[in-house]
Amino acid sequence: MSAGWGSSTTTPPAASRGPELSASRRLLRRIMELAAAPIQPQQRLDRIVGLIAADMVAEVCSIYVRRGASVLELFATQGLKRDAVHHTRMKPGEGLVGHIAQHCEIVNTSDAQSHPHFHYFPETGEEIYRSFLGVPILRGGEVAGVVVVQNKVARVYAEDEVEALEIIAALLGEMLASGGLVDPDLYADFAEAASPPRRLTGIALVPGVALGEAILHQPPPRVTRFISDNPELETARLERAVQALRFDVDRLVAGAGLGLGEHGDVLEAYRMLSQDRSWSRRLHEAILTGLTAEAAVKRVQEETKVHLSQSSNNYLRERLLDLDDLANRLLRHLVGTPRHRQPTPLPERAVVFARTLSPAELLDYDRERLAGLVLEEGSHTAHATIIARALEVPVLGGVERALSAARDGDRVALDADHGQLFLRPSDDVVQAFHRAVGARQQASERALSLKDLPPISRDGAQVRLSLNGAFLMDLRAVDVTGADGIGLYRTELAFMARGSYPSVEEQTQIYSKVVDALGGRPCVFRTLDVGSDKVLPYWRFPQEENPALGWRAIRLVIDQPQLLRQQLRALITAHAGRELRVMFPMISVVSELEHARNVLEIELAAARRAGLVPPSRVEVGAMLEVPALLFQLDRLLERIDFLSIGTNDLLQFLFACDRGNPRLHTRYDPLSPPVLRLVREVATHCRAHDVRLTVCGEMATQPLEAMALVGLGIRDLSLSATSMGSVKALVRSLDVGALGRLLDRLIELPAHSVRDTLLAYARDHRVELPPELPRGLLEHV
Repeated sequence: MSAGWGSSTTTPPAASRGPELSASRRLLRRIMELAAAPIQPQQRLDRIVGLIAADMVAEVCSIYVRRGASVLELFATQGLKRDAVHHTRMKPGEGLVGHIAQHCEIVNTSDAQSHPHFHYFPETGEEIYRSFLGVPILRGGEVAGVVVVQNKVARVYAEDEVEALEIIAALLGEMLASGGLVDPDLYADFAEAASPPRRLTGIALVPGVALGEAILHQPPPRVTRFISDNPELETARLERAVQALRFDVDRLVAGAGLGLGEHGDVLEAYRMLSQDRSWSRRLHEAILTGLTAEAAVKRVQEETKVHLSQSSNNYLRERLLDLDDLANRLLRHLVGTPRHRQPTPLPERAVVFARTLSPAELLDYDRERLAGLVLEEGSHTAHATIIARALEVPVLGGVERALSAARDGDRVALDADHGQLFLRPSDDVVQAFHRAVGARQQASERALSLKDLPPISRDGAQVRLSLNGAFLMDLRAVDVTGADGIGLYRTELAFMARGSYPSVEEQTQIYSKVVDALGGRPCVFRTLDVGSDKVLPYWRFPQEENPALGWRAIRLVIDQPQLLRQQLRALITAHAGRELRVMFPMISVVSELEHARNVLEIELAAARRAGLVPPSRVEVGAMLEVPALLFQLDRLLERIDFLSIGTNDLLQFLFACDRGNPRLHTRYDPLSPPVLRLVREVATHCRAHDVRLTVCGEMATQPLEAMALVGLGIRDLSLSATSMGSVKALVRSLDVGALGRLLDRLIELPAHSVRDTLLAYARDHRVELPPELPRGLLEHV
């Protein structure tokens, strides 16, 4: 395993280096004092090169800083001609300094001018200096500069001198990161150099575009203490932290319950990395150079990041993310940094980067300032994605190494329409991005123009289009889009956004405001649907091997009847004299529906006895999400007024496919014969029982999928506000009868998907689908 951690200089025994360590610590401490001194960055750099030259008995010490993507500039020197400062520049790969920057390697030579990479810069006056030692300055896994010492006499610098300059370079890297060495007002391109533009790709989970500022949901720990005079104390701190890290990793592996197979092997390899002796040895060696435990971890982390990112070995490159994560976990044990961002004001347009997000974590962010989400994991039907869609926040998922590539404050151009994002984009990309935003705005204006037109097909089929909602702010979209009402109100999200469980009075107030705001338009309230990845922050949920199949939704409230009774009591009170539509989620067998109806009848009777005005009418519905219910469908339909197909969970259970697994997000297509046949059969049974049928999942939101649903007989869709205009335009351009006849043939095929056939049909028959932004618009930059 040792080769995977990069190379390091062999460290002599600590006992033989006492005077050297003391001198090294004194120099580091003096540099740190300069870092805190109230002087200009250029003055600080000038004094630092003087200190290094004096301490290392060097006739020259110079610091070169990377500017832009392709320039290294001499920023400070002791010994070379002063006029060369800010005038001598070179490209990566040009000269010894350029070679160090390009290859991130140390150069130690007794005769610089005979070195194959030597390049003469006459303005510096360096021709009289023969010996040369140069070390890269690292910042965030990138070479941000080079520090050099030179002497006239020909000699190879000793190992302890090389190591001393490496430690100084590590400290300079942290000072560059904090802004103490370069004035950003004078050298704005320095930030671009240390953080070059990057294009990352992923899965478009929620379409949309955003230009904003990167915010890391789990920011990397900051090191503020660098120097220690007590290596024994730092070693003890490190060993305690390593033990705590190994305990965390063991618990992670045991708790995952993956056993044998690929996923279990991956976690086991992760555990082995946490116990790697080579890593531990390098950390201890770094402490013996005078660094604190956390500074030692940071130094090894930076070296590892550079070496592995440049490796041609695919396995080592893939391990980089694991190694970086282990180092950050270890740093958290040492510096006590919280795992997640503390509540602070967001920038005006924040693009949040995270490995994954729970719905509660997403709701912690200011929705007025949240412009986009970038996830290393994520899927179309994960609940955080669903909430983001309700909030009209574009989401890009499955973005590998997003957290290691982005830094707080980076400018971000997010193009979730085409599954890409640009970190620190150039002006060309920003301009192209603004053109893309303009094209999207035109499409939105087209959708708004249909607001007052009815969703009736060309052959006279009328379709009800309602919105999904979760917050009072969602209700404004009903008027804006011309929706018929709210087809799915997710009551649990209000519970998740609070710090404590709401009382009956508080719930009543919430539901009353919803009903009042809708002004008589219908609203279907789904009862509490928590569990799985939707947890309440003030409740402790049991650990389950597969929470998606566990204690959640109706199962939970049947076992905790007071929860269902309180919520139904609040809904009944809020609907005094008005029609109440209530829907129970995740019904697996008819007896669960009967149990829920009995509780509803109990609460209605109690309201009458208390002299309260009951709802003018009560409609009861169920969600079809569990395939077992299909085999009791007729018995169920005898007991309900409406049925809603929750395609997200239904497809997950139908295909035995974890909807939160990004590897499987395209494995099974909703537009496949098994799914289409299921929907047609359910629609047929509902018509026979005169039960209203709606679809409220992801399928209703995607225009092509919505087209198929209408062709299969669905006449009631509940979707996101962003999809309303495009789905309405689609319905109005559709010949439902002709499409239905095509679908009758398609569901008989043994095909994996009929998506391409349906797309071709839409184009051939001039069905209005939303315009796609040109994919090459941003890729050309």
